[in-house]
Amino acid sequence: MRALRFLLRKEYLQIFRDKTLLRMLFLIPVVQLLVLSNAATFEVRQSRLFVVDRDRSTMSRGAIDRLVASGRFERTAASVSIAAADAAMRERRVEMIVVIPEGFERGIVRDHRATVQLLLNAEDGSAAGVSQAYARQILSRYAADLGGSLTPPIVPGGAHAEAAPGRARGVLDVRTRGLFNAELNYKHYMVPGILIQLLTIIGTLLTAMNIVREKEAGTLEQLNVTPVSRPVFIAAKLIPLWTLAMLVLAIGLFIGWIAFGVPMRGSLLLVFFGGAIYLVVALGIGLWISTVVETQQQAMFVTFALLMIYLLMSGLFTPVNSMPPWAQVVADANPMRHEIELMRAVMLKGAGLADVARHLVVMAVSGVLVLTIAVRQYHKRSA
Repeated sequence: MRALRFLLRKEYLQIFRDKTLLRMLFLIPVVQLLVLSNAATFEVRQSRLFVVDRDRSTMSRGAIDRLVASGRFERTAASVSIAAADAAMRERRVEMIVVIPEGFERGIVRDHRATVQLLLNAEDGSAAGVSQAYARQILSRYAADLGGSLTPPIVPGGAHAEAAPGRARGVLDVRTRGLFNAELNYKHYMVPGILIQLLTIIGTLLTAMNIVREKEAGTLEQLNVTPVSRPVFIAAKLIPLWTLAMLVLAIGLFIGWIAFGVPMRGSLLLVFFGGAIYLVVALGIGLWISTVVETQQQAMFVTFALLMIYLLMSGLFTPVNSMPPWAQVVADANPMRHEIELMRAVMLKGAGLADVARHLVVMAVSGVLVLTIAVRQYHKRSA
């Protein structure tokens, strides 16, 4: 027992003398708990709505008002032009388009039947499915207030199923269509995001581990006293990992196309250009981590702690629009989110340079800032 007491005392003293370890043990879990508890939500709280109301009648306004009053949908734009609505969808300014055709009210009054079309951004098939279910439920209640119900659902053969005996004739025929991923194939949505996750691990973790390994071996101090300048040394460390990560991106895109059928509707060159800029951010963060830790174990701990926040604040697994407003602001500063959205926009929508210019600018600014901070921190630690 006495030996155990002395060994325990030694271990506790060793732990409390390691200030870096103490910060990782207590600070990082607290930050993760506060941030991720708000970010990790699978609920689709509110979808932005584009209204194309060509009827402009009391009943058409009533249908839109019901959708907005539910709190599930936010009316952000309106026009009689479907082209304007499509442009808003491509630019990710809206998640759903409601099209009410001319003669909507007349059809309900005279024929007891009218059509409403829902066009959903189906990049994220699960979120589109949830939004579609919300909209159908709300319109079902509106149809009941008009004295009917939704048209019975379409069976696999293409015809409408028979309504239950005693039920009112259908009033609203709700037709839905997914844009950019009509089959709601979840793999088409996830594969680009997972590929960016792998690039982040390669760029951040391997950079940190590579430099810290030399720090532990004592060769870093030897290199610092050689005639080789520090910018040249840093470039020599980062460029090989950057080229290898770009090769991984090419392999990942090929596997996504062959194994999962992920389309490439836009420019492949634009995908690689965005990946090249994003990797500068990932490598810069890895360089910064190497300056604040002393061992490879600490580098792994810090890297995976940051990656957890990166992932859940990027919109890869959970919709950003469902996060609290402050979390959406934080997510908007996350370069991983912009790279994932760029990949999905180019691959699934066929977006061009003008469509993803904002994502490129945010990543480029982030890369310059992160790399500048990391290089200055490295100079400070090496002085």
